[in-house]
Amino acid sequence: MKQQPNWYQLASHASLAPVRWAAAWARISFFGSVMLVRAFSPGSYSPQTRYNLARHVYLDTAPILGWFTILIALFTMIITRIVISTATRYGLSQYALEMVIRVLVIELIPLTAALFVALRCTIPSGAALVEMRRLGHFHRLRRQRLDPIAVEVLPRMLAGVFSTITLAALSCVVAAVLAYLAVYGFTMAGEKAYTHTMGRVFTPTFMLIFVTKTLFFALAVSMIPAASGLNNIEDTGSRESAAALQGLVRMFGVLLTMEAASLVANYL
Repeated sequence: MKQQPNWYQLASHASLAPVRWAAAWARISFFGSVMLVRAFSPGSYSPQTRYNLARHVYLDTAPILGWFTILIALFTMIITRIVISTATRYGLSQYALEMVIRVLVIELIPLTAALFVALRCTIPSGAALVEMRRLGHFHRLRRQRLDPIAVEVLPRMLAGVFSTITLAALSCVVAAVLAYLAVYGFTMAGEKAYTHTMGRVFTPTFMLIFVTKTLFFALAVSMIPAASGLNNIEDTGSRESAAALQGLVRMFGVLLTMEAASLVANYL
């Protein structure tokens, strides 16, 4: 006989979903607050923590720095040519460079760098924390009188922040230089006009929003996957793939929300 669905259990599960959602974000918020306090606390940086921090900073930044820069350079050239050609066709060539800077340098590159670091570094790190806890690595550290949060979690989080900011900063410089070359070529004749355009775009308010957005992107892609891995949110028996998926969904939602907020602050 075919088993009938238990509608009471389904309704109960659906009614508890908002509670689980709120509890998950409460854990993430608490975890982020704790990690920020630890990051600014000198006592968190034991010799083992400093060693792991240096190792993760190198592994999360150096191997991807070169080819991410090449990828951004190609992306910049393609977008710049499309924008310039379209603007020239409609008689708006005087606005093409400013449009490239606003769209590419300010909006797309920080988001691209954050997503790239998340997929390449921080989400796998969050999944690795799940496996470490499952294999008892955290218990072994405690038996050695070491703090697992300081030794394993804090270095991964700080390395993700450093990698995101480094990639975003370097990519913005590369994109700005290539945008100039695409418009004016290998000549200094357009230096004055280009400097005037950059000054008109990067007003103090605009610059503050840009820096704040990049910093929050870096914190989001570093903290949310780590929180999902450490707390194993919603299911203490979940494994690496589940933790990675949970971190990806939550992180992507936060990034979209912050990007929308920055667009509102910049253009409305």
